Amino acid sequence: MQFGLFGSAAARRGGPEFDSAEGFRDFIDYNVEAEALGFHSTFVVEHHFTGYGQVSATINLLTWLGARTRHLRLGTAVMVLPWHNPVLLAEQAATLDLLSGGRLAFGIGKGYRYNEFKGFCVPMEEAEARFDEALAVILKAWTADEPFSHRGCYWQFDNIVVEPPTAQQPHPPIWTGAGSERSIRRVAAQGYNLLLGQYASPEDVARSIAIYKAETLAQGRAWDPMRVAVTRAFFVCDSNAEREEAMERRLANRLRQLRLATTPDGTVHGGPDRASGDPRAVNEASAMYGTPDHIAERLERLRAAGVGYVLINGGGSGGGARGRQSLRRFAREVLPAFAEAPPQAAE
Repeated sequence: MQFGLFGSAAARRGGPEFDSAEGFRDFIDYNVEAEALGFHSTFVVEHHFTGYGQVSATINLLTWLGARTRHLRLGTAVMVLPWHNPVLLAEQAATLDLLSGGRLAFGIGKGYRYNEFKGFCVPMEEAEARFDEALAVILKAWTADEPFSHRGCYWQFDNIVVEPPTAQQPHPPIWTGAGSERSIRRVAAQGYNLLLGQYASPEDVARSIAIYKAETLAQGRAWDPMRVAVTRAFFVCDSNAEREEAMERRLANRLRQLRLATTPDGTVHGGPDRASGDPRAVNEASAMYGTPDHIAERLERLRAAGVGYVLINGGGSGGGARGRQSLRRFAREVLPAFAEAPPQAAE
């Protein structure tokens, strides 16, 4: 199995005595150490208007991280295309790919948080159409050999040359967040890689991989389990008390996410993984919190479901020294048992 990181950083507002950059610096140092420990990649979120100081300028943060690392793949998970000028985003992403020596993994999505669409004054009903148009422009911008123009519903560009070129040709790999069967089949049909969310149960993960694999084979392409990345929250600890405390932190964070995703009529958009039901039960089914042996058991269930690529999110540790220790223990006590273990075929 292959392992990367998934997550965010926090730069909260404060007075003169409060260092708002501390959370970002800790995040960079955490990722630098992860590279040294043998992790393959890091995927960073994009969120706005939360009040929690989450990452909003994802490309900027990854560019800084790219300058501090040599081999770590730099992923976005995800850039929400309905909010972005596609040409400006294509330029920024290409600059990151070029400066990092071709390390960008371009993760994209339609978005799901109502408060973000409301803040940008973008109707959620337009998300899919905006996503499709923006992606078409970005791909054209990265691959066109001559100036081009675009006249769409949401964007117009006249006789433009988009620069710089990307290091990876014809363009960086596209990773798309999806959860419904229709969306997963569409991602596979387009030939893009698949990002699965951190709250889906192992059974739902297995179903999603089977759908993606079947559609990939139907398109005449070879099956590669590394083209599906599954996110899992993790925290390595030994005591039940420490585990329960971390689980409560994760549950509180999930409830905040659901509130941000709830529309005025009460409809809850749970995110790309569409994990529904009792949040506490969803939390228990999806998180990898506990001893190294407990986490290994959870990973074995994912491997049996066909998972080959796992992105771990250490938010449950609370960050700081405790998060760094959890990462080290995962690398030392869990990762070696799975580094060479092939995933089982998803049927």
